[in-house]
Amino acid sequence: MPGDNTKMTIELITPIAMEEQLRFAIREGGRTVGAGVATKILQ
Repeated sequence: MPGDNTKMTIELITPIAMEEQLRFAIREGGRTVGAGVATKILQ
């Protein structure tokens, strides 16, 4: 539901440069379906 929080571990299809505390958006079909902050980068 809108406003809910969750912790997730994701694997990107294409590698991109990211840093901890970087804000990101999750988009599907031209719509933003989620947003978050990278709290830890796993190698």
